[in-house]
Amino acid sequence: MKAIIIEDEKLSAEYLTNLLKKIEPAIEIIAVIDSVKKSLDFFSALPTADLLFVDVHLADGLSFEIFSKIAIDIPVIFTTAYDEYAIQAFKVNSIDYLLKPIGISELKEALQKFKRLKNVYPQNIITDIASAYSNMNKQYKNRFMVKMGDTITTIKLEDIDHFISEDGVVLLATNAGKRYSIDYSLDNLEPMLLPDSFFRINRKVIVNIKSIQKVAPYFNSRLKLSNATLIDDDAIVSRERVNDFKMVG
Repeated sequence: MKAIIIEDEKLSAEYLTNLLKKIEPAIEIIAVIDSVKKSLDFFSALPTADLLFVDVHLADGLSFEIFSKIAIDIPVIFTTAYDEYAIQAFKVNSIDYLLKPIGISELKEALQKFKRLKNVYPQNIITDIASAYSNMNKQYKNRFMVKMGDTITTIKLEDIDHFISEDGVVLLATNAGKRYSIDYSLDNLEPMLLPDSFFRINRKVIVNIKSIQKVAPYFNSRLKLSNATLIDDDAIVSRERVNDFKMVG
């Protein structure tokens, strides 16, 4: 069996690859692609594969955009961290969907379903996925996968204090004071986060609004936040963002 993985989180792609090889040792992962743009370039060459594993939300957009622009008749298993999505909308045209973090039993069941249905895979994939795309276009991420030692776990959005960019790496900081690197830039993260809950206060930080304890005026028409984990310049709302921040607050 030949498979293609479309996933923008390196950790998630590696985790899925390892699970697949445990279940199907002979499986060949012929490509791992991390964006809508790269996927469009890749599929324009008409590659052959037996199965696609596709993350719903990629750094540069929803993966449904791929199917709306290129005719792809390869069976799809979607993976998603968005349990608020209208799952049934795209379950029609996919073999299955898997909610992250993916369990080995769920993956086994999805592969078994693929083997049962591969000869009757529906051909109306573009129409159905386009419909799902419009239904899901306003959804937001509600959890992130992170690595804790040798294990992988998820952090729920409500447990996140802020995201911060340091030395070219974006870190997820929890309310408990722990920090984990994630495979997103702050620019990628902004459209993924519920705007009523998270706000980018400066070029380095996106903060959970609920984690803000106090807001005070700061020199040069800026604001300074009191937050349990942010300090010094990291806690400053930049001048160009002050008006928008006041609207959120």
